[in-house]
Amino acid sequence: MGKTDREDGSPFFAAAFQVKGKGFSLARVDARGDKVFKDKDETKRQVEKDAAAIDELQNRLFAEGKRSLLVILQGMDSSGKDGTVRAVFNTCGPIGVTVSSFKAPTPDELAHDYLWRVHKLTPARGMIGIFNRSHYEDVLVVKVRKFAPPEAIERRYDEINQFEKMLSQNGTKILKFMLHISKEEQAVRLQERVDDAAKRWKFNPGDLDDRALWDDYMKAYEEALSRCSTPHAPWHVIPADRNWVRNGIIARIVRQTLEEMDPQFPAPRGWDPAVVKIV
Repeated sequence: MGKTDREDGSPFFAAAFQVKGKGFSLARVDARGDKVFKDKDETKRQVEKDAAAIDELQNRLFAEGKRSLLVILQGMDSSGKDGTVRAVFNTCGPIGVTVSSFKAPTPDELAHDYLWRVHKLTPARGMIGIFNRSHYEDVLVVKVRKFAPPEAIERRYDEINQFEKMLSQNGTKILKFMLHISKEEQAVRLQERVDDAAKRWKFNPGDLDDRALWDDYMKAYEEALSRCSTPHAPWHVIPADRNWVRNGIIARIVRQTLEEMDPQFPAPRGWDPAVVKIV
């Protein structure tokens, strides 16, 4: 299957969400995605089809054992990182998919360079690896909260680009998604976590501290997206105010990327299926 076509005839549309060039502004991006998908039920059905296709493609990727796919999910609290993982990747079995979350670094992690804990969790050949947050925390929360000096953070953009280029050159395809939620929608979702007893476990009062720094976070995201969207690892900004739109876009891009990679089952080595008889 070619780069520009899918099984259902729709175009490869990842480029529409990619960050290109400097001066990128999140304020100019529609967080609802009104122009992307129109029908909620139809989109949900398509996500299920895409998830099934991703499962089959992941099976081929695992059998091939030569390349890997790294999916990076970044976004403000309640933007839907966990929900994306469930909707897009739950159909895949646990054998070929890993999910890694990055919280505040441990003392052991702080004793190493900031990429140390990240590199050891990148997907092995044949695997899909999902980062729920990532090394970009070190130019986002670390920058906004001033956990490192400005000169150290300034170096990290180039270091991250070189790190991702190295992964790419060694067989890891990288997809980076910034889940773009509006401040208004985040307020609704945080309030739901407070009001709903089944969701209160998700609420962290510290989320309100980050919310108070919203403008600073948007500037930090714009800087990271502009400076770290590269040909080998472009950033995609995904409307996240509506879960089904978010899932529909990401499922399609992941599926199309795997289709473009076109992993193949390996041929038998050292034996001929035509002459093997099981008795």
